[in-house]
Amino acid sequence: GALNLDRELILYGSKKQTPVSLKSLLETGKGDLLKGFEGKQRESTTASELVLFQVACFLHRELPVRVAHRVEHLQSAPFLLNSPSIQLVCARYKNTFARLRSTPAPHTPENRELFTNLLVEIYDEHSATLIHIAKGLKEIQAAMEHDRDQFADKHEIQKIFDDFFISRIGIRMLVSQYLKLCQPEVPNMIGLVNLKTSVFEIAKTAIEDATYMCRRAHGDAPDVVVVGRTDLTFPYVPSHLNYMLLELLKNSMRATVETHGIDDMPPIKIVIADGEDNEDVVIKVSDEGGGIKRSNMSRIWSYLYTTADPETLEAILNSVPPLQVGGTAASVPADIAHHNLDEFPSRAEHANANPSQSTSVGTPAQQKNPLRDFAVTASPLAGLGYGLPIARNYARYFGGELTIVSMEGYGTDGYIYLPRLGKSDASV
Repeated sequence: GALNLDRELILYGSKKQTPVSLKSLLETGKGDLLKGFEGKQRESTTASELVLFQVACFLHRELPVRVAHRVEHLQSAPFLLNSPSIQLVCARYKNTFARLRSTPAPHTPENRELFTNLLVEIYDEHSATLIHIAKGLKEIQAAMEHDRDQFADKHEIQKIFDDFFISRIGIRMLVSQYLKLCQPEVPNMIGLVNLKTSVFEIAKTAIEDATYMCRRAHGDAPDVVVVGRTDLTFPYVPSHLNYMLLELLKNSMRATVETHGIDDMPPIKIVIADGEDNEDVVIKVSDEGGGIKRSNMSRIWSYLYTTADPETLEAILNSVPPLQVGGTAASVPADIAHHNLDEFPSRAEHANANPSQSTSVGTPAQQKNPLRDFAVTASPLAGLGYGLPIARNYARYFGGELTIVSMEGYGTDGYIYLPRLGKSDASV
């Protein structure tokens, strides 16, 4: 009953999450951490099957703990209870927790298949969570009777939603890493991680996508020049890097067009910096788009500060059906797909899985990815208003950082710092 569910949620919410570094994700995906596990699965014969059992058993234990933490988080602040949309998101997490707890441990092939199917369902059901959280933020704002500017500066709300989104990335990363491991192997890929992620190839994809969006919105787009270590490859999750670069490029292109008009646009510059002894891979996106006022700098990280047209924002928020708890997942309309890509394969993900093909910006097979096409053809240039804070969460998720330095009246530099994940023990 409900009482037992609440007790279980409290019990699991009090357990500590198990930290997982990308290094250990890679080692598990390669089968390096199987020692001691073989004896438990006599029916399995291959190392890859053992890896899947090992990861599935870990997720069966770990996901209820992480989901319980999410529920606890969303019930922690009184003002969150003023929002029907956030209460519904919370109810969906409770429903997910109950289903995870009632599914048998995946120790047999049949049970692993049951568990895998449940994970696919859960992943899809939660794909529109960002939109419902955005609705919730508007409801909280109305309930607090503050204007948008005052609300945008509230630090408590900022921290709660930063923590929420980083944790959400973590849950979805673990689930999608497992689901990817269940699929046929791709060269250089271990689940979602590309061992030879090329910043240059992903930059080319992001430039192409941002240019398409900018041209559709404004009629033209500034050129983008890429300099520095264009030959650099390192282990990373390409879809995360693609999201970060695309967000910075969209902002830079819009600022450049709005500052200079389309007849005389200075180029945007991407610099890829990396020395052999560097702690991080560092990428800079530099524009001459007029910069940001110093008084507005803190607000660019706020979940409600947006330069989007209010009507566009309303259209996005109203384009998702009301959230049904425990029912079938609502499909994600094309015009918001970009905001829900999460760890779905993007065209960038396999852009250099085969280095011999890495000179082209996208092979025909890559270009047919329907999720990627949704993202490009129908994403507003400035949509929900929290692209930057979410991009920063993606950077921080593996122990990196994303910062913005602005010179008002001239332009803005965005810096992405990414630890070399093969060497990093940053936890997820």
